[in-house]
Amino acid sequence: MVSPEIILEARNLSVIYGSPKREAVRMMEEGSDKAGVYSKTGATVALWDVNFQVKRGELFVIIGLSGSGKSTLVRCFNQLLRPTSGHVLFEGREIDSMKKKELLEFRRDKVSMVFQHFGLFTHRSVMDNVAYGLEVRGIPPEERHAKALEFIRMVGLDGWEGKAISSLSGGMKQRVGIARALANDPEVLLMDEPFSALDPIVRREIQFEFLQIPRKLNKTVLFITHDIDEAFKLGDTVAIMRDGRIIQVDTPEEMSANPADDYVRSFIEGADRSQVLTAKNIMTVPTCLIRVRNDPAGAIREMSHGNLSSAYVVDDRMRLVGVIPMDAALKCLRDKTPLSEAVEREPVTTTEDTLLSDIIPLAAGTRYPIAVVDPDGVLKGIVSRAAVLSSLV
Repeated sequence: MVSPEIILEARNLSVIYGSPKREAVRMMEEGSDKAGVYSKTGATVALWDVNFQVKRGELFVIIGLSGSGKSTLVRCFNQLLRPTSGHVLFEGREIDSMKKKELLEFRRDKVSMVFQHFGLFTHRSVMDNVAYGLEVRGIPPEERHAKALEFIRMVGLDGWEGKAISSLSGGMKQRVGIARALANDPEVLLMDEPFSALDPIVRREIQFEFLQIPRKLNKTVLFITHDIDEAFKLGDTVAIMRDGRIIQVDTPEEMSANPADDYVRSFIEGADRSQVLTAKNIMTVPTCLIRVRNDPAGAIREMSHGNLSSAYVVDDRMRLVGVIPMDAALKCLRDKTPLSEAVEREPVTTTEDTLLSDIIPLAAGTRYPIAVVDPDGVLKGIVSRAAVLSSLV
């Protein structure tokens, strides 16, 4: 029985182009590879025995070089391509076994696709492109235009709804494509290298915007890319493909720390680690904690034992109060004043899921390690400047 949290699945999925397929299958089962099969039979093994699951609400990224099978794979999920063997499933049901009417309803109601080269109707306005799927479903004009306008605004094209597609930049056209896919309110978005045709600046901008939209709308996304930085930036889970096979499926953090083999290791060597690692990956437990109710002498002893020049101060529930420098604690002891009066109460803080790229400027601007806190202000760990620098190597 399939778990209700699994929305998409590939199960022993294979796609072979050309003939003889039976001979190609036999060779693959005996341990041959894609190149060997093509050399002997002329058949192309686009996918071989692919297995993975996508959780509901997940942004699942498939990455691979040209010819790895990633675009073939995503097209199996809306049956633009039919598998030679194995199955693709939606909520436990085999998509490849659907009858024509069922498949039409599935494509119309459950899944939408965003293509690399936009796939827009150049003779239609922005509004009519975004509303197209609703028009096909028979939604009345006033209702579909209102819904389309909602998504046009969501992707940052408010005011452009009446413009011709030919008047838009590449980034704007891709926004129209995303809005059109979302307007049908699908459960799943299939995205085949949607940002690869954009220039780097526009690409970074639209990546940032796109990260927020599926989560806001609780959509599941199957995203194809050849860019490891894009994969690690966007993906909750990443699958690396090679020659039609899945080599590793993991979180970006785990894949970066524990690549499955030399191919994966070499593939991710060029990745920008600052876009992969988070505060949780590099933080350490503070060796010295001071209770805000402690006296100055006790605080000085704690810092001396740890050979530290400052310490973090917490309340009885481990919520961060601030930082106490050694010299401030010594002054409190001399002046016989409470330690709480000398606590620096606005230390630099961050959360466990903050990317390293966002931590770097914080680390450069503070003389203390960065405190990592949870939503209730409880101290979870610290990130030192040394930890930031060493994690980039």
